[in-house]
Amino acid sequence: QLQFVESGGGLVHQGGSLRLSCAGPDFTSNYYAIGWFRQAPGKEREGVSCITPDGGKINYADSVKARFTISKDHAKNTVYLQINNLKPEDTAVYYCAAETATGRSCEMLIAGRYGYWGQGTQVTVSS
Repeated sequence: QLQFVESGGGLVHQGGSLRLSCAGPDFTSNYYAIGWFRQAPGKEREGVSCITPDGGKINYADSVKARFTISKDHAKNTVYLQINNLKPEDTAVYYCAAETATGRSCEMLIAGRYGYWGQGTQVTVSS
């Protein structure tokens, strides 16, 4: 059972930045593609970004391109989501998730592909 913990959320003013982290044993192994998703109140869960095990393929939702950056640190077993120029519409619970990597990993940001989910971290952006 893959286990991992998210952290880094908080309350920030519009235009600010946050770095979300997702860490756990084997989390950055060659077996798993890692995705970040978010869910705002009353809305469906939305795919934000994804990174393949070797980092060779990265995908972002159009709504966050140029502001969000996903990265991984193998030494720390951690995947990061750097969020810059935060907007009120970024307010949501952010989840990281893992799927057993395939050749189609990260082609699309589909929550149903991911079998392992973190507990989520709240990001709130004030205007």
